[in-house]
Amino acid sequence: MYGIDSFEAVINPPQSSILAVGRAEKKAIVKDDAVKIATMMSATLSADHRVIDGALGAELLAAFKAYLEDPVTMLV
Repeated sequence: MYGIDSFEAVINPPQSSILAVGRAEKKAIVKDDAVKIATMMSATLSADHRVIDGALGAELLAAFKAYLEDPVTMLV
């Protein structure tokens, strides 16, 4: 995109939420006591709590993360 790591999006009426997605970049992570290279990115959900409960927003982000980690599950 434009080299943006992360940002906060502003909700415009009549929207109830908006998802801000930063760039994907390779980072070293520790998994199973081993250092591995993984592609990481940030995603920030801004939501109007009058419309969307925080728990529901967390579920949305968890599903978004799961689909990014294993895209074939979107076909099932």
